[in-house]
Amino acid sequence: MAGGTTDRDADTTRRLVLAAAARLVRRKGVAASLDAIAREAGVSKGGLAHHFASKEALLIALAQRELEAFRESVLTRIDATEGRAGRLTRAYVRASLRPADDQETRARFAVIAQLMTVPAVAEIAAADHHRWQRDLAGDGVPAETRHLVIAAANGFGGPPLRTFGMPAGVRDRMRTTLITMINAAVG
Repeated sequence: MAGGTTDRDADTTRRLVLAAAARLVRRKGVAASLDAIAREAGVSKGGLAHHFASKEALLIALAQRELEAFRESVLTRIDATEGRAGRLTRAYVRASLRPADDQETRARFAVIAQLMTVPAVAEIAAADHHRWQRDLAGDGVPAETRHLVIAAANGFGGPPLRTFGMPAGVRDRMRTTLITMINAAVG
């Protein structure tokens, strides 16, 4: 991508840089250079540095973007008509067990796998995990059921290598089974 950034606002430029970083991290790993990321985004290295003071800051922002995208995916799947306990947990299952065979999902897993090699990102992911545990603990699902359901959703919703070749419909049946377990646990 080439060209100047004079017509772009700061948010647009930041999004372009993060998208370029995701593409390069997916292809080259976290070793992708800031120069290459700047070229891919169509910004100068100075322009990139204006938004991200260091490579670590860029990788952290990319990880935060991915974590927030998942959180948003969960929150948009909350069914307001489910006026009982477990709404967040059911939404988490729905978001985790979305189709995993699409290109975007595979690309996202590739980026996340690379980012998890960065110690600062691993710390952010751990904090996000604790936030989810706290939020889900307040959802009214008994702990034993909640832990089992979330572990299963994370396993089935995890990297496509684990679920590659899964017979058609298994993800849908698993999602239904987990939601049935939540409903039974909250009565």
